Formats: sequence, structure tokens, C-alpha cells
Amino acid sequence: MEQVYLKPKPRFEILDGLRGVAALIVVAYHLTECYPEGYTSKFFAHGYLAVDFFFALSGFVMGYAYDDRWNKMNIRDFFKRRITRLHPLVVFGTLMGVCFFYYTGSIELFDKVDSAAWWMVLIQGFLTMCMIPLPISMDIRGWGEITSINAPIWTLIYEYIANILYALVFRHLNKPVLCILVALTAVFTADCCLHLNLWGLLVSDWNSYSVIGGFILNPEHIYIGFARLLYPFLVGLLLSRIGKTINVKNGFFVTSLLITIMLCVPTLGGDNRLLDGIYQLFCILLLFPFILIIGAGSTIKSQKTIRLCSFLGEISYPLYITHFPLMYMHTSWAHRHPDAPLGTHIFVAVTTLFVALGLAWASLKLFDEPVREWLKTQWLEKKHKIKYR
Repeated sequence: MEQVYLKPKPRFEILDGLRGVAALIVVAYHLTECYPEGYTSKFFAHGYLAVDFFFALSGFVMGYAYDDRWNKMNIRDFFKRRITRLHPLVVFGTLMGVCFFYYTGSIELFDKVDSAAWWMVLIQGFLTMCMIPLPISMDIRGWGEITSINAPIWTLIYEYIANILYALVFRHLNKPVLCILVALTAVFTADCCLHLNLWGLLVSDWNSYSVIGGFILNPEHIYIGFARLLYPFLVGLLLSRIGKTINVKNGFFVTSLLITIMLCVPTLGGDNRLLDGIYQLFCILLLFPFILIIGAGSTIKSQKTIRLCSFLGEISYPLYITHFPLMYMHTSWAHRHPDAPLGTHIFVAVTTLFVALGLAWASLKLFDEPVREWLKTQWLEKKHKIKYR
């Protein structure tokens, strides 16, 4: 049987643009995280929900791109395509984390950096490139993350898991069964947001009434990670199969405004964290799917808006995967200069943002696109005989 290379389908420009808008808010959220809690509770306070939105986008796009193609490809072909799309920037982001690692020490927040052996940094860099989550005992930064080198890569581990589940299980499910799974996984989301603690796994206080978590290798965070992954991914997949969308005028600007407001709403309820948990639950269960069906159903007539969405879509993944080593450095600077004038802190934050954007664009054009093109010609399009027993 001869392997067939499948050409990409037409893209949803608005969904591409929304991915970029969400990625920019993630960077802004992480910049404010460098400072006292009062900043993150007022500005970009729910930026972490962009991760859940990315999973919903992934489920929708996965169903659209692959559901009707399994008669032309096998599981191996599917995984080759996904690795080609995702992994070059995983490697690049990891290398960035390795190169900048020791520049982030000398503060209590990263209390293990200065004592970390160089060979351990290299080992963890290699394991991270292989998408192997690391136990708390191997932490070399001080946060206990499964990817101490570059924090956002933990979400790519779950993205790979979603790809595997889609190829092996989800693609075979009909819409009624998928509806049942969506309803069941919504219970996990509610369990986290409302702190129901139905299975006794939610033991930490700092992230109660929230979906914050998934980046540590322990039962609580593994559970939160799958709770964040499964409902958004499955509801996105279900929406792609139902095919019902909403067409609104100026769809990109409407949905961009919605996602921006949603992620930037200040922390609600004060000490009563239940109110904020209800808000997060409302966003994940209802607002994200609503934005998806508007983004998929609306059209863009302005060429300038199409180009803007294209740029935002192109920059979104490289920005997300490469910005955090700069955040580590910015956090280290901010903690070592707490008495610097406010203007100086703003200047450093803004310049860090521009450096992150420039680095993302450079990594896309000088690394990601050339590597993916090489993999496409040497790995995906190369015709060969596949023997089956």
C-alpha cells in the first residue's frame, strides 16, 4: 500500500486569529504573574483559561481536519503528521529553556536553580524533548513542575495524549456516545471549579475552586490536567461533527472581544472563591463552545483582517511555546528589583513582550517552517511500500 500525503484543508481564519489573541493574553498573564498577587487578580486574571480554550480549539480542528480522512491514512500516518506539526517547536522551546536556565536563579522563588548540576539540566532537556513528564524528585527549579525547563510544555504532553485518544478511541465514537462523554467529563470540570472533591483528589488550598493545575506529577494535578483536557477537547470534537455554526457580522472582532473580556475579568468574590469557580465553570462549559461556533461560522471579507488573523494564527504556537524562558528571566529580575520605579517595571515588561514576539516570529520563520518543510518532503511525502501481515 502506497502512503498518501494529504493536503491541508482550508483553514478557519477566525479560529486562527482567536488562537493568537489567546496566546497574547497568556503572555500578558504570565508577565503580571511576576508581581504580587494584587496584579494578577486585577489584570488578565483568568489568562490561564486560555489553555482550556486551546484544548477546545484542538478538538474542533482535529475533527474537522481528520474525521473524514481515515480511509486515506492509517494511525501511523496520523501520528507522523501530528509530530511534524507540533514537535519541532517543542525541541526549540526546550533548547531555549536549557540555554537560559541559569540566568533565572538567585531568588527564593527559583531556589533550586543555582544548585542544579549542568548535566541534570541537559538530561531534563532531553527528557522534555521526548515529552516525558518528570517527577517532583527531579525538580531543578523549585516549582515541582513536570517540565522544569520550559513550563508550558506540560500542556503539549496533554495535547499529545488527546491526539492518541482521538486516533485510538474518539474517532470511532458516534455523536450520541460523544454527547454522553461530554456530559460525563463536564462533571470533572465542575468538580474542580466548585471544589466538590468527589473523588478526594483535590487536596491543595491555593488552587481550590479553580482549574489551575496539571503541571505537577502527582494524583491531584494529573486529575486536574485530564479534567482540563477532556471536556474542552471532546466538546470541540462534538461541535465539529454537529456542524451547526453561527454567522455574525464582524465575527472576528466580536469573538476576540469576548475571549479578551473573558480572560481579563478580575478575580471574582474576594475571599469567597466559589463565585470565581462558578465563573470559570461558565466560561469552560458554555462560553468557549459558543465562541467556537461563532468563529467557525462567521466569515471575513476584509483582506486586512484576513492577514491579521493569518499572522495571529502563525505566531500563536511559537509564541506560546517559546515565551516562558523569558518569563523566568523577567520574574527573576522583578524579584531582585522590588524597589525599582513603577515606570521601570512597566518598561521591562513591555520590552520583554516585544522580545517574546520577535523571538516567536524568528523561531517560526528560521526554525519551525524549514524543519517542517524538510520533514514534509523527507518523511511525509516520501513514497514507499508499507507491508502488512
